[in-house]
Formats: sequence, structure tokens, C-alpha cells
Amino acid sequence: MIESPLLTPCMGYVAGKWQAAKSGSTVPVHNPATGEHLADVPDMGKGETLEAIGAAASSLETPLPRADRRRALEAIAAQLIEHREPLARIITQEHGKPLAEARAEVEYSSAFYSHFAGQLDRLGRQELDGRIRGCRWTIHHRPAGVAGLITPWNFPLAMFSKKLSAAVAAGCGVVVRPASLTPLSAIAFWRLAERAGLPPGMLNLVLGRSGPIGEVLCEHPAVRVISFTGSTDTGQILLRQTSPHIKRVAMELGGNAPFIVFDDADLTAAADALVANKFRCGGQTCVCANRVYVHKDVGPRFNEILAERVAALKVGNGLDDGVHVGPLINRFAFDKVAEHVRDALARGADRVVGYDPPRPEHDWGCFYPPTLLGGARPDMLVFQQETFGPVVAVATFESEDEVLRLANDTRYGLAAYVFTRDPARGGRCAERLSFGHVGINTGTGPAPEAPFGGMKQSGFGREGGVEGLLEFCEPQTVVEA
Repeated sequence: MIESPLLTPCMGYVAGKWQAAKSGSTVPVHNPATGEHLADVPDMGKGETLEAIGAAASSLETPLPRADRRRALEAIAAQLIEHREPLARIITQEHGKPLAEARAEVEYSSAFYSHFAGQLDRLGRQELDGRIRGCRWTIHHRPAGVAGLITPWNFPLAMFSKKLSAAVAAGCGVVVRPASLTPLSAIAFWRLAERAGLPPGMLNLVLGRSGPIGEVLCEHPAVRVISFTGSTDTGQILLRQTSPHIKRVAMELGGNAPFIVFDDADLTAAADALVANKFRCGGQTCVCANRVYVHKDVGPRFNEILAERVAALKVGNGLDDGVHVGPLINRFAFDKVAEHVRDALARGADRVVGYDPPRPEHDWGCFYPPTLLGGARPDMLVFQQETFGPVVAVATFESEDEVLRLANDTRYGLAAYVFTRDPARGGRCAERLSFGHVGINTGTGPAPEAPFGGMKQSGFGREGGVEGLLEFCEPQTVVEA
């Protein structure tokens, strides 16, 4: 069991009070590296979700002034930094990622609260110049209403922080449903958020299986915003559930990121960026490179540099020193990665680095060795689907037009990366790539200061920037004679 004051009590949080499930049922949480039983969390459902929505709706009856929202956001940001180490250890134990990555996740999460605290003046009353049609016109940004936030397991603190910080800045009441595999970071956060001085009922945490909770959030008329991060398939289900109710919906869905290395690129810098991008979180991120395209003239040299780096990665428990890659989240994830590698090898790919590990007996200890595949082709699963694991598959190309066509040949459009020393080529590629986030000579992901989201079946809506704040606002025009 985890011994942490941030996890006492280990419950949900509704209407300003810590609550167990009304049924008394719980769900165990295990360390995916060791199988250690970390905690039992409430298995809440429809009743608790309805109560949380009611509390969030009641909190809207007395709008919270912008100055109070700013103070609360700044207080939360400071609390996260102050408690970085215990929060990071909780993230590593429930998710498995290396402790250094977990610390970075806490800092990244804190930055969103600071960012949106600084964006609040954007919501001030705006008066249009002159008298239009003989009247005075003013624009106001009102809270959109109750926001339902549904988040995944791969970044247990950051994924809901990106949404929650914007929702609080907008003045919304909030109901959060974190992933059942990694709920402990959310519980720890709520212990800290209690100290921020927000009204009871404004922030609600409902723990449990996604089906019953998500269905209520999507169908309840008081919930006016749904913000979801997860798979495209689940996003489609939520869209069907919300469509009769005409809600605001923002979704960050799956990815299939191309990583393009031209013949004039700095190959060492590109390889370093690829390893940092791909193996963060064990490859379990929607923005990590999934399809690597290298110009045929530099392919052999690039693969040599890349192989050296991949082979040097250490796999193990994220709490141990020197570990670069933790476990996959469970056997389902392990089986998917293994299937993608088997399919690629059967279709003619070469395994440059890696080996076939034995299938784990449990849903923990699912370590998959960092793997480099050469000779990848578009018909292989590693290029058709999001692998979500520590596997790099490399193909070659001959021309700019060819590689851009290949890169865009996917239903997804979340992130893409281009490496070239030619600024004009970088600009051309960014313009032609149908992806919401394009890195040129960098593998870096999103930042709080900039809008982030997908195109095509990677979703719509944005997080970060001012755009992420406006997802939770309703502009209202007031005309006065």
C-alpha cells in the first residue's frame, strides 16, 4: 500500500466532501511494474455522478469573481510545485513511468494553472468601438456551465490538469472522471486543491468504471461541456451519446505521428529527438512518433545512430535509478505491441534492436524491450495503427512529395515532426501536413502557452493557449440602447 498523507482518505470528492461509493464497492489499484497492491478506490456510478453534477450546477448560482479564480489557480500551481516529489512518486507507482518523467509531469501540470491564471483578463468585458445601429455593444464571456472531464491513464495528473485549469479559469463547475487504472494522482491533487479556497461543489471527483459515469455526463442536461482525451473509438461513442443533447465537446483522440528525416538533416540531433520523443512514457503517448520516414540516402547512417541509442535504453521499475523505460500499463498493451512487431517481421521488416520477451502472467510486469525495426512499409500494423509502445519502425523515401503523401495517409492528425536544415522546406512541410501540432527540428510536444489539438479523427477543440480557455466559455453579446 502507498503510505502518503495525500491519499488519506482514498475516496472520491463530491459537494465538498470525501465520499466512498454508495454501494461500498471498490476497485484495486496495482503498481504495473511490480504488482504491488497500492490502494482500493471507490467504484462509484450513476448516483454519485448525478450528485456531483448537482453540486457543480449549484456552484454556478453564485459566480466566482475573476480575482478569486486567479488566486485559486495560483494557489494550486504553487501547491503542485511544493509537493512535486510525493506527487511524482504516486504517478510512478500507479503508472510505471520513470521518476524523472513523473517529476516533469507535475511541473507541466502546474504550468497550466499558472498559464490560465494569467489569461483571465481575456475574459473581461469588451466594448465595441462606436455606436452600432444606435446602440452600445459589449461582449462578455460567461461560464459555459457544468464541465465533464474524462481523462486517460498515460498522464494521470497532466491530462485532467490541462482541462481543469481552463474550466476553473472560465468559472465552470467541474466533474472529473479519471482513468480507473491511475486514479491516485487525482485523489492526491484534490487533497491539495481543497486548500485553494474554491467554493464547495465547484470541483468534484468521481471514481469508477467509465461506462456508467461517462453516460451520465454525456446525457445530463446540466452538463454543457464534455472534454475527453482518449481513443478515437471511445470518442465516437461519446459523440453519439452527446449528440441528442447539443453540448460543447472537445476531444483529443488517437494519433499516428509521422517523423520525417530529410537527407540534409542533422542526423544526430534527429536521432536524439526521436528517442526522447518516442520512448517517453514507454511510447504510450498520442504525440510520440509512430511512423518514421528517413530519406534513402541517409537511411543506413541514421539507423546506425538510432540503433546505438535504442540499445542503450534501460528498462525497469520507474523508481529505480537509471531507468529510461518503464512497464506497459497491462497485458492488453503488451499483446498489442507484440502483435505489431510480429506482423512487421512477418511482412519483411528487420529487427535491428530488440527481442521477443515472454508474455507476462499478470497485468503487471509487462516490460517490452525497446525495439528498432527497419524496412517498414505502409501495410504493416506498426504504420497503420497507433502502436502505443517502445517500438520504432523506420521506412525510407525518395522525394518530398512522396513523404508528405505518406505522412498524410492516415485518418489521424494529431502530431508530426520534420527534420531538415532548409527553413523553406520546413515551412512547406508544415503547411501541407494535416496535423494540429508540427515540430520542425524538434520532437517537443505541447506547451501550456500554445493551443494543442488534433485534425481529422484525432479530434477537435484545443487545450492550452487562450483557445483552451474559450472551450469552457460562452460569448454573450449585450446590446444597450
